[in-house]
Order: sequence, then C-alpha cells, then structure tokens
Amino acid sequence: MFLKLDADGALYDQVYRALRGQILGGRLAAAARVPATRDLARELGVSRNVAIMAYRQLLDEGYLTARKGSGTFVARELPRHLTTVAARRRPVAARTAAPVHLSAYARRVLEASHGVQFTWAPRRDVLPYDFRYGPPSFTDFPHETWCRIVARRARRVTIRDLDYGTPEGLPALREAIAEYAGRARAIACTPDQILVVNGSQQALDLAARVLVDPGDVVLMEEPHYRGARTVMKAAGAKIETMAVDDHGLRTAELAQRRTLSRLAIVTPSHQFPTGAVMPLARRLELLAWARRAGACIFEDDYDSEYRYSGRPIEALAALDDSGCVLYAATFSKVMFPSLRLGYMILPERLVEPIRSVKALMDTGGPSLAQAALVNFIREGHFERHLHRTRTRNASRRAAMLEAIERHLGSRAQVSGINAGLHLMLWLRDLPASRSRELRMRAARAGVGVYSVEPFYLSPPKQIGLLLGYASMPEKQIAEGIRRFAAIVNSL
Repeated sequence: MFLKLDADGALYDQVYRALRGQILGGRLAAAARVPATRDLARELGVSRNVAIMAYRQLLDEGYLTARKGSGTFVARELPRHLTTVAARRRPVAARTAAPVHLSAYARRVLEASHGVQFTWAPRRDVLPYDFRYGPPSFTDFPHETWCRIVARRARRVTIRDLDYGTPEGLPALREAIAEYAGRARAIACTPDQILVVNGSQQALDLAARVLVDPGDVVLMEEPHYRGARTVMKAAGAKIETMAVDDHGLRTAELAQRRTLSRLAIVTPSHQFPTGAVMPLARRLELLAWARRAGACIFEDDYDSEYRYSGRPIEALAALDDSGCVLYAATFSKVMFPSLRLGYMILPERLVEPIRSVKALMDTGGPSLAQAALVNFIREGHFERHLHRTRTRNASRRAAMLEAIERHLGSRAQVSGINAGLHLMLWLRDLPASRSRELRMRAARAGVGVYSVEPFYLSPPKQIGLLLGYASMPEKQIAEGIRRFAAIVNSL
C-alpha cells in the first residue's frame, strides 16, 4: 500500500492522516483489510509503535474496526459526519485532458465495432430461457474428472515448470493434438505444425498480423462470423464477401473475381451461421482457386465434432497438397470457454512466421492447463466426453425442432440442423424491421433470442434468428420455444 507522509508533525500523526485520506478518498474500500502494524511499519520505515498509535486513533474515531484473530479492517459504514467531511474535502475535478492520439489500428477497431464493446461474456440479465449460441452445456462436462487431473498435475509441478513455456505450446499437447487431428479430421500433420493458441480468436488475429497488410482484400462468406470480420478490418483489410447457399460458399463464382485476394476465411464443415456443409467438389474448387491466386485459406473448424447425420467429413486442410490452408479449432465448444485453449495446424512455410508473432504477443500460454489437457486426451476422457455430449446435443436439437414445428409450423424455416450447437430460424412473414421489437418482447417473457443481422454486411429483409440449444435441457428448450412462439403468433 502506497502512503505518502506529509512531514508535518509527529510521525504517528502523519501515518494517521495518510491512512485516513486513503479511506475518505475511497482508495481503501469499506471492509477492506489493512496491513498488520508490523508490515506497515516495515514498509514505511518507522517503528511499530508509530503504526500502533496511528491505528489506535483510527479505531477510536471509527475509521477502522478490529476483529480478534482476523486482523484490522476499514469500517463497513463511516459515521455520517465523516462522510460529510470527506465530501467537503473532495478534490476539484481535473481539467479536461487533451485528446489522446489513437493509432490507425485502434481507430479501425472502434470503427469496426460501431461503438459496441466486444465481449463474449453472457448477458447480465439472466433469462430462464436463453438461446444464446456458442456455449456448451457445462453440466455435461466431467468436472470432477477434470479437477482431479488438474490437481494431480499441480502436485507434480517442478521448479523448472515455473519458468516461461514455449510460445507454440507444450510438446506433449502438440503431439496429442496431431494424433487427434489425424484420427478425427483426417489431417496428416506433425507436432511441429501445431501451434497452441488462446482460442480461435487469437488464431484469426495471428493470421491477420502475418498475412494481411492495410488495403489487402480478404474474402469472406456472407453471412460470416463477426469476430473474424472485425479482426480483419482492424488489420486494415478490405472485406469482400461471397454468398453462401445450402452447400456453403458458391465457389463457382471464384473464377469471375477480378480482384486479388490475400486470404479467404471459410467455415466449410459447418458454415457459420447458416450450418451449410461444403461438398467435396466445392472444396476442391476452393483449393484450386487458392493455388492460382497465390492466396491462403483460413479454415475455421469451430464445432465440427458435433455432427448428427451422415458420415464424418474430412477437413479442408486434409485435402490441401499445396500448403495454403491454415486450420484452426478450439476447445471452447467441446470443453469450456474459460479454458482458453485452441490450436492451429499450419503449412510448414508459415510455422516460423506465425510462431514468432505469437511469441511477441503472449510469450506462451499457461502450462498447467495444457498439461492437464494432455492427460485428459490421452486417458480417453476427451473422446468419451465428445461421444456423450454428441448424444445429449442430438436430443436437445430434436427437442428444439419438434417445438418449432409444433408451435410455429409453416411460419418458420430452419437451417443448419445436421451439425453444431445452434440453428438458424427464419420467420417467413415478419420483416427485419420488427426484429428488435420481437427480441425485446421475448426478453420480457424470459426468452433470449439473437438476430442474424450482425453476421451480414447486407442484412436480410426478413427476421432471422440464431438459436443455440446446447446449454439447456430438453424441457426448458420446449418451454422457451412455446413462450417465444406465443409472442411471434401475436404479431
């Protein structure tokens, strides 16, 4: 605690005034613990008796309270006359500071976010039927198993483990990921091509920093993930979009493009947000275009583990024979978001540039979580968890589809139902101009629904909603849709 003594009068009085100023100024909050007298004396370079005398006066005047065996604390409530004095002594507000010069990057971030603070945290007003897309069901996660593994790894931490880790991630985790990617996504890669990142958002940022200069054209799907668009606009990219249909990006239109694109960002295994799956022929067309254009492709494989019909689909990166695909995946959707771990599988020519940039950004991620994840994967818990949650999410998906059919019928059209953790719902006869009204009325009924408009550069003319179903039980999903449908049917 920083205390400035004013050199006026006895030492204990100087300490008393300094502490009182901290309390009245709000820098020492109500009920906050204050240092022990021995510690305060050592910090200020005074005798302990000086500190004791200052504390005694503060206790007598009601600024501090003492709890036997616990320590000394700021009073929870100051007497009225003390707060009145504090109000009178409050310093005059400082003059308005000169405007801060923001970098071009910061100005682009603010412009791209349109004044809305970016956050992935849940909404503050907790709704009983919240169809927020993205988060998995935390009750499905084997929490106790994970905690045991984390505790076991923590007990084995050595002195060497307290030092910085490598920016590319723990070797053992990269080996485990390489094995899993080969088994689950048919990607043949070495651990040296794996880069452990703090989720797919950092992967996008790394790709932008390494591959995009201001003014470069980045090709994106329409609609698309807003977080990717904002990262690229912050890098100074010019965003150009191509429409998607029921089979993903319309790759036949690539041949008609006249502008040179540096990078294309795609979600071929489960297009975000429509849910379309890109067939093999289009994947090969996209790879051929990248070779001709000398462009790279960022494959965002954000939730392909959850597929409910048809055979598993190999990743676009598994078909890449020219080293143009940067593959990114995250553990946020299959485990839990606060783990903040994901990974990139990089073409060999991009490993060192992207690794070097990441080293400057964060010097490497937390080692304990990575070490625990190694055990979680190698002991079989990860794939058992995937199997269980895939089954549970299929049941939740079925409950949502049944409720939509029952309560909305022909008024609704759904897409993206074969995979993932969400679906898109289109209300055929309601214009987009009524979207905000609908969502506000739904919130008042305890139902959280989310517009598709932020994912379009040219928003659609009818109401489209993105509804997540992974974080609620079936009965809650059914009741939420029933309540929502009652509002829709009243419009």
